[in-house]
Amino acid sequence: MKYVYLAIFTPLPSGEYDVRIPDLPGCITCGKNLVDAIEMAEDAAAMWLCDAEDSQESIPSPSEKLDTAKSQFVNFIVADTDKYRLENDNRAVKKTLTIPSWLNAKAEKAGVNFSQTLQTALKQQLGVD
Repeated sequence: MKYVYLAIFTPLPSGEYDVRIPDLPGCITCGKNLVDAIEMAEDAAAMWLCDAEDSQESIPSPSEKLDTAKSQFVNFIVADTDKYRLENDNRAVKKTLTIPSWLNAKAEKAGVNFSQTLQTALKQQLGVD
């Protein structure tokens, strides 16, 4: 499910940003720069909304306007709970693959953990942690 909320961004002297989404009580985050702050706000909102969905709580309606202090500004935040769930789902998924017999024999003899090795290689190939 996709949601759109208004967020209040407060620039800090360090160049970082404090971000609050008033319609989602307690949904507060920060970012080291504006791009990071927007990404962190989207992540925080999606996590807050996933929890509300899972608990079958009512989802707050988004405000149409927010009042801000002089140094603050408002920006739209898109929270996609379906995408958030996919990116944070750590359940194991079984994959079938083929490798040469000689390689399998050497790996088994060396006690290689095939699942861990594949995960490590995929993370490195994709550039993810």
